[in-house]
Amino acid sequence: MGTQELTPALGSEQARPGAAARRAGATLVQSPTLRLVGRRLASSVVLLFIVSILTFVLASLIPGDPARQILGAQGTPEAYAALRHALGVDRSLFAQYWDWLTHAVHGDLGTSLFDDVPVMETIGRRLPVTLSLTIGTLLVSLILGVALGVASAVRGGAVGRAVDAFALAGLAFPPFWIGALLLSWFAVGLGWFPTFGYVPFAESPGAWLRSLVLPVTALSAFGVSVIAKQTREAMLEALGSEYVRMARASGVSEASIVLRHALKNAAMRILTMVGLLAVTLLGGTVAVEIVFGLPGLGDLAVSSTTRHDAPMLQGIVVCFTIVVIAVNVLVDVCYTLVNPKVRVQ
Repeated sequence: MGTQELTPALGSEQARPGAAARRAGATLVQSPTLRLVGRRLASSVVLLFIVSILTFVLASLIPGDPARQILGAQGTPEAYAALRHALGVDRSLFAQYWDWLTHAVHGDLGTSLFDDVPVMETIGRRLPVTLSLTIGTLLVSLILGVALGVASAVRGGAVGRAVDAFALAGLAFPPFWIGALLLSWFAVGLGWFPTFGYVPFAESPGAWLRSLVLPVTALSAFGVSVIAKQTREAMLEALGSEYVRMARASGVSEASIVLRHALKNAAMRILTMVGLLAVTLLGGTVAVEIVFGLPGLGDLAVSSTTRHDAPMLQGIVVCFTIVVIAVNVLVDVCYTLVNPKVRVQ
C-alpha cells in the first residue's frame, strides 16, 4: 500500500522534469542583488535616452560648420551646401536625432563626418586605452589610498600628519601638471619611459605597462589623496566606536580589530569614493591623454568637438554614460556583498 501511494507521487515528479529548474530560476529571480541590477538596468535606458537628447542639442549649439572644416575656406557656397546635404546636417534637428536614434537602438551609432569610419569602430579602438588608464588608476588609488589611510588612522602622530599633507598636495596640483613634471624627469631626462604613445597589451605586455606608468601615476596622485583621506576618517570613526572598545576588552587582537572589524565597517565609505572617483577619472583622462599622446576617448572627444563631428561626439558621450552606469551598478552590488543587510533602493 505504501508503495502504491509513493508511485503516483514519484510519477508526478517525473512527469515534471523541469520543476527543479523552475524552482531554481524562481529563487534566482528573487535574489536581492539580481533585482537591484535589474532595476538599475531598467532606469539606465531612460538615462541613456535623456543624455542622448541633451548631447544632441548641445552639440548643435557648438559654433562651427563641418562642411567648412572639411573643404576649408576655399570652398564655394554651392560646394558647402552640397556637402551639408550629403552629410545630412542641413535637415532639422529633430530629423537628425530621430535618424540617429533609430539606428542607435540597433547598435549603429552612425559614421564620422570626416573619415567616413563607423563610430563604433573608432570607439572600439580607443576605448581600451581609456579603460586601461582608468582601471589602472583605480587599482593604484585603492591599494595605496586604503593602505595610507589605515596606517594613518592606526599609528596617528607624524604618519597622520604626513598623510594629510600628501592628500592636500594631491588635491592641489592638477594631473596634467604632475604629468608634465613626470615626463620631464623620467621620460625626457632619464629615458626610463616613453615620452608619448600607447602600445596595446596584445602587442607587447611590457611596452603596454611602460606606456601607462607615468599617466597612471599622474592621475593616481588625486585618487590616492581622496581615498586615503576618506579611509582615515572612516577608520578613526570605526576605531572609536563602542563595539571596538568591547572587542578590545574581550581580548581580540589589534590586527583582527583593524582588518576584520574597523576596515569592514569603513568599506562602505571607501566603495562610495571609488565609484565617485571612477566617474571623475573619465573626465580627468582628457588632459592626461593629451599630455602623454594617448589615443583614448578623451583625446577623441576634444578633436570631435573641435571639428564639429556630431556623430562621433554623440557616440563618445553614450559610451561614457554606459561606463558610468556599469560603475554605479558594480558599486551597488559591492554594497550588498560587503554588508548583506544593506539593500540599495
